[in-house]
Amino acid sequence: MNCAEYKELLVAYIEGLLDESQNQMVAEHLKDCRTCQAEAKQMSNLHDRLVKNGNNLTSNNLEDDVMNKIMRQQNEMLKTASKAGIALKLRRIIMKSPIVKLAAAAVIIIGVLAVMNYTGPGSNVALADVLNKIEHVQAFMYRMKMEMTGNMMPNMPTGKQEMEVAVTISNDFGMKMESEMTDPTTGQEMTQQVYFLLAQKTMITVSPEQKRYMRMEFDDDMLARLKKQNNDPRETIKQIMSCEYTELGRSVIDGIEVDGFETNDPGFMAGMAEDVNIKLWVDVKSWLPVRTEMDVRMNEQMQMHAVIYDYQWDIPVDAGEFEPVIPEDFTSFPTGGMKMPGMTEEAAIEGLKFFAEITGQYPKNLNMMNLMQEFYAIRDSENLTDAGLRLDEEVDRMPKDEQIRKVMDLMRPVQSLGMFYTALVQDKKEPVYYGESVGPDNADAVLLRWKVSDDRYRVIFGDLSAEDVTAEELAELEKGLVE
Repeated sequence: MNCAEYKELLVAYIEGLLDESQNQMVAEHLKDCRTCQAEAKQMSNLHDRLVKNGNNLTSNNLEDDVMNKIMRQQNEMLKTASKAGIALKLRRIIMKSPIVKLAAAAVIIIGVLAVMNYTGPGSNVALADVLNKIEHVQAFMYRMKMEMTGNMMPNMPTGKQEMEVAVTISNDFGMKMESEMTDPTTGQEMTQQVYFLLAQKTMITVSPEQKRYMRMEFDDDMLARLKKQNNDPRETIKQIMSCEYTELGRSVIDGIEVDGFETNDPGFMAGMAEDVNIKLWVDVKSWLPVRTEMDVRMNEQMQMHAVIYDYQWDIPVDAGEFEPVIPEDFTSFPTGGMKMPGMTEEAAIEGLKFFAEITGQYPKNLNMMNLMQEFYAIRDSENLTDAGLRLDEEVDRMPKDEQIRKVMDLMRPVQSLGMFYTALVQDKKEPVYYGESVGPDNADAVLLRWKVSDDRYRVIFGDLSAEDVTAEELAELEKGLVE
């Protein structure tokens, strides 16, 4: 934690509102930090004057309304301090557990992959020929280097995180991902194996450093999407073909003569990114991909650069390669048996309902990255509802493993909401969201709508009811609304 984060806790520290571990942490920091010492002293002096003045005012028998005003102001100060402590506590649950960070990131990445389906018949003969050829490949593998700059959560260290992934894909057995990364906050080296067992509708993650494994189940909708694609070059080509792209002409990569294709169309990422640049290089002799380069800016806080290379086509595989190896001394992660976030209308409504219950409002933006950052940031605000505060207090009383599972449970409906919206964008359903201007009190206002046919739209209203309407009815409902 830095000084700014410690200063958030000073009022609660002086008022005696922190738990034992937080109290000790602040006390240790104050021993060495003169800046925070000075601020703590000023706050303490102010606190003493408030208490003294309050006692004097009480002894003078001031009118009840004056005393009530003083008490309300003091209570607001305590509430604000209490919320700051709870917000930091929940972030630490995530940041102190490497596997939680990986699991949370994996869910988002899987959501991105799952919605990147084929959405249009492309027009380029060369790319169509490449796609036709590799769709006959039964098994292949590739490597990917990914570099992410920025952070997913507000008020967390901003830095560069690098990951290397080896991916093996089989049409018959599923997909296996083996990754290596360094935690930017701890410097700890971490490895992970992720197995997508499509027949069992299950994802199994093995984390050797933690001696843990995690099992998560897919729903039918997620399984159907994963069967259509596995973040492999077939889907990259389909995506490029469905977007506006240009031909780059001939070049040479690693001694191989290649043709290049490039797109800057945000539609490639289903509107999840603000800036996109994708380059695909294809061997002119074999008509098989050689290299893919991706530069994506999700938002102001997060950018990603990835290179996919070392493709190996038509490799021999057997079912045993896709069976997880879990040593006997490994224990199940607390989220074991949890379901992956759904991508249905019902799951999206659950996400909207949960967000409103703890914050009193709907998210401002349903773009996945912006949505998750808003979800984390709202814990730092002074706008948590009583239900939100009770939920944080409930988490605080749980044992560590139960805390982790609860945090993952809390994230799931919000992730479902983001993934559902992304799927609507990717499927060209023309979704429009009015979270900036419509809240839970606007029962009859359009909150989210999307196209289901030429003249029919599906609408979720401010009270979270949903119905189909005609284009004419929608135009009337949307009068005066601003996205």
